[in-house]
Amino acid sequence: MTKAILGRYGNNRGHWVGDGFPVRSLFSYNNLGQHISPFLLLDYAGPHDFAPTTDRRGVGQHPHRGFETVTIVYDGEVEHRDSAGNGGIIGPGDVQWMTAAGGILHEEYHSPAFAKTGGRFRMVQLWVNLPAKDKMAPGGYQGIVAADIPAVNLPDNAGTARVIAGELLGAKGPARTFTAINLWDVKLNRDADLTLDLPEGHTAMIVGLGGHVTVEGNQALGEAEMLLLGREGDSVRIHADGDATLLVLTGEPIDEPIVGYGPFVMNSEDEIRQAVDDFNNGRFAQAA
Repeated sequence: MTKAILGRYGNNRGHWVGDGFPVRSLFSYNNLGQHISPFLLLDYAGPHDFAPTTDRRGVGQHPHRGFETVTIVYDGEVEHRDSAGNGGIIGPGDVQWMTAAGGILHEEYHSPAFAKTGGRFRMVQLWVNLPAKDKMAPGGYQGIVAADIPAVNLPDNAGTARVIAGELLGAKGPARTFTAINLWDVKLNRDADLTLDLPEGHTAMIVGLGGHVTVEGNQALGEAEMLLLGREGDSVRIHADGDATLLVLTGEPIDEPIVGYGPFVMNSEDEIRQAVDDFNNGRFAQAA
């Protein structure tokens, strides 16, 4: 049984995060709520061409609590540092999986080398919710380089998929997750037909990052658009109208309240007030 298509979402109105990330928010819990659980939002940054500079481009130190951020770089380089002592530079094909959990301060900038040369910049940042029992866990960081992400050939020469988290066609992704999640970076060849097996009961989404595909025979999906699929069913049919890049997400829903305020996502208003108080009183570095 194929999964039903519940809706198509996108955003043509971008905004800047700091001076380094021109983003379009393709979906958010603010308007989709539990329908996208365990995922919270996805920002698609770029594509944008930056001129060379000696300035630091990006966003300075800011807090998070109650969830994880997953950054996938396609073009350019991102430098990360946080209050838990983690840091590193990720480039094309690399992934940064940061667990904010009980509280972390971090900063994100273009790497000095990329700022110096300039060029095309493109990345995705996904927010993944945490269950209540893990929201105050210690912060963490997974710097996953492209060489450590297994790639599988899709049936009938349809293309390839990199398995960042979860499992596909026998390959297991390197990312450690708190709940059951699949995150696949898919490249389809022109005119390819693909049937993807997806877990029954999971929230599932297909995000278009480049090119154009047709899903279930009649639903178009272009760049910077997302299709939300129903939880019932265990597969989806995709036809590539040309070469295409997709991000496929599935996850076991977290059946708990979602209360968010800016960089904090918790389960109650009281927990949000506590997060604000902890941040204002300098407790985040210790919590992380």
